[in-house]
Amino acid sequence: MQANLRHFTPLASIFAAALALVAGHSHAQPTEEVPFVTSPDNVTLEMLNISGVKKGDHVIDLGSGDGRIVILAAKRFEATGLGVEIDPRLVEQSKANARDAGVADKAEFREQDLFKTDLAPASVITMYLLPDVNLSLRPAILALKPGTRIVSHDWDMGDWAPDRTTVVDVPNKAVGREKSSKILLWTVPAKVAGLWCGAGLFRGASIRLTQKYQTFDGTLAFRDRTRPLKGTINGNELRTPAGDNGELVLQATGDALRIASAQGNLALAQGQSFRRATGDSCS
Repeated sequence: MQANLRHFTPLASIFAAALALVAGHSHAQPTEEVPFVTSPDNVTLEMLNISGVKKGDHVIDLGSGDGRIVILAAKRFEATGLGVEIDPRLVEQSKANARDAGVADKAEFREQDLFKTDLAPASVITMYLLPDVNLSLRPAILALKPGTRIVSHDWDMGDWAPDRTTVVDVPNKAVGREKSSKILLWTVPAKVAGLWCGAGLFRGASIRLTQKYQTFDGTLAFRDRTRPLKGTINGNELRTPAGDNGELVLQATGDALRIASAQGNLALAQGQSFRRATGDSCS
C-alpha cells in the first residue's frame, strides 16, 4: 500500500504528506512524491475479514502498492481482484509478487488513476486514502450496486457513518501516538427515498420514505391507518426494529419494494409488493 499524493495543490502538499505517513497508502497526488509505506499484514487480513471476502468476490484495491491485499484475497479467500496504482514500479512489483504467490491468473494490476477506475465490477473495495480523497470518491461509491462492501484503513467517509469498525493493534506503527489501526466497513445501500405504491391486495396502500445513507424513516399508509417506519438499510434489505408492532423487513429490487417479513397486524401483508411512484401520489 502506498502514499501517492498528486491530486493536492502544492500549498497543501506538506500537510498531505504528513497525513500520508500516518495513512501509509493514498492516492491524492501533489507535485512531490511521498514515500511508499506498507500496511501491516494483520491490517490487510482484517480488511478482508471484516468485509467477508469469499470465493466469487471481486476486490478492487485503490492504491494497491505492492499488491498485498489483492494477492491475499486471491490466495487465501479465492477471490479475484484488481489493484490500481499510479507508480509503475510498484505495479511491476505487484505483478511479480502475484506470480510468485501463484495467483497471477486471479490478481490483476494496472497503472491507473483511481478516479478514472471503473468501480462497478467490484463486490468489495479496499482503500487506505486521505479523508479528502474518501469524500471525493463517496458519490461514485454510493452510486454502486447495493450490497457492495467498502473497507477503509483509518480514514472515514465524513458524515456517512460506518456500519462497523474494528481496531487492530499495530505496535510498530511509525507515526502517531496510537499504536493501532481502525478498519471501517460500509455497505452501499439501495436508494429507497420517495413514494412507493401498493399493488394487488395492497392496492391503495403507500410507503413514503426519506433516507440518509443506510438509515431511513417514513410511514406506511393503508386505508385509514398509518404506521411509522424507521430503521436501517443493508444493501437491498430494509429492516425496522421489532418494537410494539413487530419487526418489518422489506426487500428493494430496482423499482419494486416487497414486504419480505412482517409481524403483528401486518403479518398478512407478507409477500405484498409496492412500485416506485412516478409522481407525487399513488392515484
